[in-house]
Amino acid sequence: MKKIALILATLIITLSVFAQNEEPNTEEMKKELEESKDDTTNIRFKRKTVKIIEDDGETQIFVKKHKKDADWDWFWEDDDDFKGSWTGFSMGLSNFVDKDFSLSRDVTEEYMDLNTGKSWNMNINFAQYSINLINDKLGLVTGLGIEWNYYRFDNDNSIQENPTTGEIEELDLGVIQPTWNIEKSKLSTTYATLPLLLEFHSSSYQHSGIVFSAGAIGGLKLGSNTKIVYKESGDKNKDKTKDDFNLSPFRYGIHARIGVGDWLIYGTYYFTPLFEKDKGPELYPISVGFALSFE
Repeated sequence: MKKIALILATLIITLSVFAQNEEPNTEEMKKELEESKDDTTNIRFKRKTVKIIEDDGETQIFVKKHKKDADWDWFWEDDDDFKGSWTGFSMGLSNFVDKDFSLSRDVTEEYMDLNTGKSWNMNINFAQYSINLINDKLGLVTGLGIEWNYYRFDNDNSIQENPTTGEIEELDLGVIQPTWNIEKSKLSTTYATLPLLLEFHSSSYQHSGIVFSAGAIGGLKLGSNTKIVYKESGDKNKDKTKDDFNLSPFRYGIHARIGVGDWLIYGTYYFTPLFEKDKGPELYPISVGFALSFE
């Protein structure tokens, strides 16, 4: 209650400066404070009501303007609530591993070799919901995001769906288009992502201390295409093909991140193969990189 009284005194001074013609009745405010018997205090002004809540050492102040359909507006709150590190931007490298976790391809799958240094993973995570479990330091985090992968082929090839068998196979550009001077060829995929992570913070303050998060992640395919950039007769051209390429429409895997404050390192491994079963090479997407949290 002493803490509320101190905040109230400060609030009276502050509001009196900005109220101009709406002078608050300080006697009524003091009387309401004295009569309050719980940890919530409501103080009515001419056009505003101030609500002060004190709970477990945390103090929240809300100001409500009295107009039609007005909600409680956030005014000030102790910055020690648990907030996950999901929302934000991340960027890293992409590749595939086989069922033995090898990055090497056998002879029949060499066309899926990637230039790892030019194969990118990018994520924009735009929604988050955090559930505090223990002392604002341990909680559950979920949300939504968009994941883009740009798989740059290491050889002068692309991929296509065999019109007879329906399976993914190599598109050998040196044979199909011998006059093309290939500059780059890549497969691009776009997935919506939804995580369920258990996250630990060494500090209850979001922007400092060690952050560790790990859990499951799911994906829904939104689109995919191949793109070939080449020169022919001195002219630069692009050939882009949109198709589903037998890519798995849904996928799930594990996601983890660790760092300090808002800066983290992340990694993702999908248990679901890149292509649907028996419709392409059995390869599992992986990615690692750096993330910046916006919370």
